[in-house]
Amino acid sequence: MPSIQLLRIIDASLNRASEGLRVVEDYARFALDDPFLTSEFKSLRHELTAAAGTILPADRHAARDTPHDVGTRLSTPGEQDRSDVWAVCQANLKRTEQSLRSLEEYGKLADVGFAQCIEALRYRLYTLEKALDMGRTSREWLQGVRLCVLVDGWKSEAEFERLVASLVAAGVGMIQLRDTKLDDRKLIRRARILRQQTREFPTLAIINDRADVTAITNADGVHIGQEDLSVKEARTIVGMRGLVGVSTHNIGQARAAVLDGANYLGAGPTFPSSTKEFATFAGLDYLRQVAQEIRLPTFAIGGITAQNLPDVLATGITRIAVSGAVTGSSEPVSAVQELSSMLSESASAPIC
Repeated sequence: MPSIQLLRIIDASLNRASEGLRVVEDYARFALDDPFLTSEFKSLRHELTAAAGTILPADRHAARDTPHDVGTRLSTPGEQDRSDVWAVCQANLKRTEQSLRSLEEYGKLADVGFAQCIEALRYRLYTLEKALDMGRTSREWLQGVRLCVLVDGWKSEAEFERLVASLVAAGVGMIQLRDTKLDDRKLIRRARILRQQTREFPTLAIINDRADVTAITNADGVHIGQEDLSVKEARTIVGMRGLVGVSTHNIGQARAAVLDGANYLGAGPTFPSSTKEFATFAGLDYLRQVAQEIRLPTFAIGGITAQNLPDVLATGITRIAVSGAVTGSSEPVSAVQELSSMLSESASAPIC
């Protein structure tokens, strides 16, 4: 049987870890309104409870001596310093991580299997901490960005520059350069034009697939597909503050992208597209799944037009990425204005 000293250490660390997880879970649940991350933290908390059963609760409780615990009379000024709900969450994330480390180390003296289980939970918490912070900052970064317009390189640099300038002036929140036919030098020149045109405006400049071009031109971010670089690989190239968006086609991919640390998602394809061919369609049902579960900023993609936009908005997704609906129009600015107006009307809905 473990010694009384060891049982007291394990008991205190288990209490701190489970209490801290509950505080963090409340942040995900009430501050972020995030069903997926709330579920992940709840699962982690329950797994910790199950692991704790390895060390008999009756033994831990018998060893507990709260009235004579010297730690209950020690405090620092920083313990009472909390500026907002995120500060509370951060403090409890660190409290939980430190407690899990203590449990892992002292747990080796009580039960090796218990210590290994705690180690796995600690690593999972690190991943969830990353997803929680990335989700929080991404929502702030992309707040108000509801319309993304995908553009190719057009026939000439001059035409491309005019198009981008008109989209920026029309208030498009994000412009993504997607062109697989241009050679690298021409693509980089187009990307530099996009960066120059958006630099002094709120419009974000995103490059499709090419993290290297994103880094070379100092664009705001890169958008990757399921067959492209991983989020980790893309971020290695674009930097810690570059946006990384991920195209997803099912809820499993969406969950994985959240945990990988993506800044935003593309969800689809929703409808047949005039600019890109798809073998299968995730459709509106997938958008509903994402809206119900994921709170990372998500853009519905694939064949979206002013005509079918109401069906998209009805799923709960309130951001869209379009191409032909704008660039294929004889009046791209008017098309942007129409789509933006429809998106603004749904502004009272939670932004997914």
